[in-house]
Amino acid sequence: MSDFRLKVFCSVANHLSFTKAAGELFVTQPAVTKHIHELEQQYGTRLFERKGNSVFLTPAGELLKKYANQILQLYQEAAFELGTLQSKHSGKLRLGASTTIGQYLIAPLLAKYYEKFPQVELSLLNGNTEMIENAVLSHTIDLGVVEGRKHHSGIKYVDFMDDELVAVVHVKSKLAHLDELTIDELTHIPLVLRERGSGTLEVIEGALKEHNLKLSSLQIVMHLGGTESIKSFLEHSNCMAFLSIKSIQKELNMGQLKLIKVKDLVLMRKFWLIHLQGQPEPMPESFMRFAFREYNKK
Repeated sequence: MSDFRLKVFCSVANHLSFTKAAGELFVTQPAVTKHIHELEQQYGTRLFERKGNSVFLTPAGELLKKYANQILQLYQEAAFELGTLQSKHSGKLRLGASTTIGQYLIAPLLAKYYEKFPQVELSLLNGNTEMIENAVLSHTIDLGVVEGRKHHSGIKYVDFMDDELVAVVHVKSKLAHLDELTIDELTHIPLVLRERGSGTLEVIEGALKEHNLKLSSLQIVMHLGGTESIKSFLEHSNCMAFLSIKSIQKELNMGQLKLIKVKDLVLMRKFWLIHLQGQPEPMPESFMRFAFREYNKK
């Protein structure tokens, strides 16, 4: 079975759309349909069912998706290892990371990458999501890692990992007696939030919209430009903030911050690897494979 045919199948299975799969893989929709039909003939069973304009995986399709993802992961690992044998893997790699990722996620990854490929000259640009996206579009960096939603048609967004935003207060705060809030009660709580252009703030806006609320409905005391600034502000105020769970593990373990549950408010988001549309250059592609491998992503 060809590698590309598996990619086609996984793309359709992930998007549940032949059209989106065609766009992602830069092939025509009839070509996607042809590859899926050939797979179905090979296995003697249907992999997808259509109901109106919707596409669904059959039980056989669900089973193939499980194994196809594992096979493609092995393909990536083999290609990565073979690539390291065939070259010195040297050159420059210009990376960018939005603030939360740059502070709490990317540094360990860069250290491991440098340990394996010391000949590569690495540089890292930090900024909010909007800044990193613009840096990719202007060719200032080769590859970015951002949080939040997709913005630009000229950028390819690759799902990297999941993250959760949580409501948090300092244990010395007058709000520390709270364990849970309703969304209506949240509108009366003083908040310190990230600045405009940050992926964190955008996720909050999107979650509020699900409840017909705007940021202006909240009691925002201040916008600050970084997670560390917000944590410091919380230490000296009676305010609440929404921060990435990955950014506050140390403070939670030390008993400095407390989580507050906000009922029915879902603040899940994606971290994305981003590059210009089309096939990435060898060095950024190599880093992407390394990143997926380190975080055991498919």
